[in-house]
Amino acid sequence: MAKSKAFLFNKLEAAKVKFTRPTSDFFPVLRERVNDYFTENNISKHANWVMVTKTISILLIWGVTYGLILSNIFVSMPCLILMLCAINGIYTAQIGLNIGHDAVHGSYSSKIKVNKWLSIIFNLAGANDYVWTITHNMLHHTYTNIPDHDDDLNQPGIMRVSPDKKLKWIHKYQHIYVYFLYTLSSLSWVMMKDYKKFFAKKLGAEDNKKHPTKEYFRLFFYKALHYIIVLVIPMLLVDFTWYQILFGFYFAHIFEGLNLALVFHMAHLVEGTDYPVPNVKGSIENSFAIHQMHTTADFSRKSPIANWFCGGLNFQIEHHLFPLICHVHYKHLSPIVEKTAKEFGVPFIENKTFAGALASHTRLLKRLGGIEREKNYSNFGSII
Repeated sequence: MAKSKAFLFNKLEAAKVKFTRPTSDFFPVLRERVNDYFTENNISKHANWVMVTKTISILLIWGVTYGLILSNIFVSMPCLILMLCAINGIYTAQIGLNIGHDAVHGSYSSKIKVNKWLSIIFNLAGANDYVWTITHNMLHHTYTNIPDHDDDLNQPGIMRVSPDKKLKWIHKYQHIYVYFLYTLSSLSWVMMKDYKKFFAKKLGAEDNKKHPTKEYFRLFFYKALHYIIVLVIPMLLVDFTWYQILFGFYFAHIFEGLNLALVFHMAHLVEGTDYPVPNVKGSIENSFAIHQMHTTADFSRKSPIANWFCGGLNFQIEHHLFPLICHVHYKHLSPIVEKTAKEFGVPFIENKTFAGALASHTRLLKRLGGIEREKNYSNFGSII
């Protein structure tokens, strides 16, 4: 693990984009206030009983639905089996959003070993923690919404999610067909994306040719275990044909993919967020924290349902500013962040509801698809 982290650190050091020195006391003041919150309430920044309860319940629901599918109890009720597949898919996404995401960030526990073991669940759910650390923890969190650097902007050519990409005729309809593509996102992730990212020569502007030897083994070992769990075991035990089982596998991914894609896209690909372009010296002319405030949005902050199913990532601003804090605390930190942002004249982008965020995401896709002229929106391609 230490060797893997050294590789990742060297990758980050080699990055070309730099942020200029802070010109505002915004983040120092905010950080002090956040620290005071934990000190005054005498609580840890990591998982509490709420998070532990949430973890157990998510794993329990996933396990129960998986067990019921394998049991053949409902083999004569295909509609009920599909419902179990859908719930299982949703809770596979919950494993990633709620447990794996915090563990890979190192925010679930103050103990490295706990985060390491919980990261294994992330792998068993079909993802790869090492690849995720590079593409998400490093590239996305460091270079949020910066074209050619933020890996989340690197989408298939049929999608145009940033103004630097060439506009094609088909993009005019992307606000319609993109939601079908979202249903394929987790399937693509577990079957192709991790391999493609792992063996790519470059990710963003960074060299990606070398990896620790053990990560080659871990990639294929945990992928194989995942395929055995979700495909091989059902084919051996469930009284359905192989193609019916494949359909159930795909059906589960429809709900898993939608859950994952909407949570991540509605945090950055909505109206009001910026796509900053480095200057000729390769610098973003702002501090890192304020850059995050320009490129990140919250949604449904007052919804306990959203907070549960999004793994706290509806508080994406708070997560990008404090990724080492467990997500169960973000709802308490959010008013502090909002108040401090207003004091310093820093943007605080928010969609009040899930529906509002979805509508904003759709309008942005229309705009990027050429239905509305980009020149009417000054935030596109600007330098912060």
